[in-house]
Amino acid sequence: MAWLGLALLALALALMMTTGWPTYAVLLGVCTLGAVAGLALGAFDAALLQNLPWRIVGLLEHDLLQALALYALVGALLNRLAMAEHLYNGLRKALAFVAPRAASELAGMVLGLMLAPMNGSVGASLLTLARTAGKGWAAEGLPAAQRTALVAVTSTLGVIVPPSLVLLLLGDAMLRAHTEGVNMARTLALPTATANRIVNTQDILQAALVPAAALLLGWLAVAWFGARRNKPAATAAPREPMAPRESWTLLLVPLLIGALLVLVTLGRVRAVEGAAAACVLLLGWGLVSRQLTRAVLWQVLDDAMALTGALYALLVAATTFSLLLRGFGTDGLIARLMLSLQGHPMVGLMAVLAVLLACAFVLDAFELIFLIVPIVMPPVLAQLDDAAWIATLTLLVLQAGFLLPPFGYALVLARGQVAPRPPVAAVARALAPYLAVLATVTALVMALPETTRWLRTSPTALAPAEPMNDEAVDRLMREMAPPDTGDSAAPPEEK
Repeated sequence: MAWLGLALLALALALMMTTGWPTYAVLLGVCTLGAVAGLALGAFDAALLQNLPWRIVGLLEHDLLQALALYALVGALLNRLAMAEHLYNGLRKALAFVAPRAASELAGMVLGLMLAPMNGSVGASLLTLARTAGKGWAAEGLPAAQRTALVAVTSTLGVIVPPSLVLLLLGDAMLRAHTEGVNMARTLALPTATANRIVNTQDILQAALVPAAALLLGWLAVAWFGARRNKPAATAAPREPMAPRESWTLLLVPLLIGALLVLVTLGRVRAVEGAAAACVLLLGWGLVSRQLTRAVLWQVLDDAMALTGALYALLVAATTFSLLLRGFGTDGLIARLMLSLQGHPMVGLMAVLAVLLACAFVLDAFELIFLIVPIVMPPVLAQLDDAAWIATLTLLVLQAGFLLPPFGYALVLARGQVAPRPPVAAVARALAPYLAVLATVTALVMALPETTRWLRTSPTALAPAEPMNDEAVDRLMREMAPPDTGDSAAPPEEK
């Protein structure tokens, strides 16, 4: 019966790739077929399905899900207000004094660096960048393929730069996966059974800092050298005076954003509180600048509710699907397949990263975190105990999957924002140096895990001395995880 679960997963992925139907609708539809088949074949009984409402209610108690709605509101405000546009213009004019030929490209990437972690998703970041930096690049005559590559690349910075919502949700998923992996290692008496620490979100936030900085510096260097090579000196950006609004925006916004990001990364402010503060500041800025009219407010709320509803629906669908796979025993099958590589844990890690890379062609980061990571990560973490290092590699691989031609998620969205659409081959050529930098950083992190340990200072939760059941796992997460990684309450049947 476990293979039937894999067949259902393959069917769901095939429908996502070929139909264009919403992911949550595909997952719930396949779940319905699978549940009927499982009950008819006797793979599980109805008691399993009765646990589903309690799982969903427990998930909705997550602090991170409150942050999700607030991140969606921040993204909608950034997309509808002109703050990002003022910030881009101010950055471009400031950078014209030090890098006149590359001022616009560097300004767009710095804008993405500041806004991507706050937008909450690759899609929201991409829309904001296409509306601001993308239009500026088009007005300056930058070729369509190069504009598409820059927008796609910059929009994925929110995957790796802390404290993005993608990174926070992955931290929550890795905490549970690491706990299950330690249990698995102790049951099978694997060498990693002696691990005495469970990863938390702060570990992953801090582990990603050095790779994120290296990737950003590499991409900025590629943009700078590319502009110097392809642009004649006559096309360099003129040194223009800044408008008062641009000056104040450039002075205050990076300072406030930077302070919030640092406080969240250091654990001084919770993700919910940081997102709420950003919402209040953006709403206040919109009112003071008189841009937040009633019509704009309705558009902002409509955008935020649409994104929040889609993500919550996806989470419910992924939770339902994962419960069905556990009913069929598919998680046990995958664990056995992965543990058959015992003695070669790096081979298993490479296989899991390859699966995530392939799935990134059709799934967004949230879908991968909710659906795929809980299934494939526990057996990996049963053999390799540095979960923060593995999480950083996962983030880099997801970023690569979003950018690889021809089906990369960010690449497809970015091409859709440019008219006429540039050929895929031309965009691939423009993306090549950025992908080379990403591959280099990924290889270095893979070869040198200590690069993810240099800045780790946050405390981690002690692993228990004995294997835990589901109730103990939930209790450990509520008591020992940082504020934003509390897990769902167990259903009454499990208590």
